[in-house]
Amino acid sequence: MQILKPFGPSIVKLRMPDELVVGLNNYVEKIISDKNKSKELDYGSKLAGNVEQEFLLEKDFQKEVKWGDFLASSVQKWISFETKKNISEFKILSSWIVRQFKNEYNPTHFHDGHISGVGYLKVPKNLGEYKQENKQQIRNGRLELIHGSKMFLCNANYIIKPEVGDFYLFPNYLLHSVWPFTDTDEERRSISFNALIDKNIANAYI
Repeated sequence: MQILKPFGPSIVKLRMPDELVVGLNNYVEKIISDKNKSKELDYGSKLAGNVEQEFLLEKDFQKEVKWGDFLASSVQKWISFETKKNISEFKILSSWIVRQFKNEYNPTHFHDGHISGVGYLKVPKNLGEYKQENKQQIRNGRLELIHGSKMFLCNANYIIKPEVGDFYLFPNYLLHSVWPFTDTDEERRSISFNALIDKNIANAYI
């Protein structure tokens, strides 16, 4: 686990176990092949993305692959490190898959709950080139985390290049977006979640 602090709130970077990535991808392929199940689990109307497909993870499957255990353990370590407190509550509100293809995007938004996160299950080999060379921050297919505005000695954004198996945790209120990519017909596949923790810890300043 790596604690990142590019600006105000901290962010966690960690790795999903290989068997978890495989299990999640196998599950996604199963849902894709079942049109009725894809329609039943469709979550696109509840989310901000302009993407190919977004669908919920079934709760039974989450238990089967111990998805909640992975998230709860990771969040516990993060919160304990930052606050010196142990959470006694961890409740997943929702968890979903995002299937993004060429020229699709996720606009700037924030999430419900207290804790959110995103992990990567598939990433195109080439996310495309910029029309102009020597741009400082390449954004194609990247996750952009945004906090406040740029000030002296303080950045306002943090650009993340997706890598299969990488997972990031962040507070629900942190604005973020996903940029479109070009030059490939491959899928960019991610998994996200929202969760509640103890109110007295999450609402520390209320």
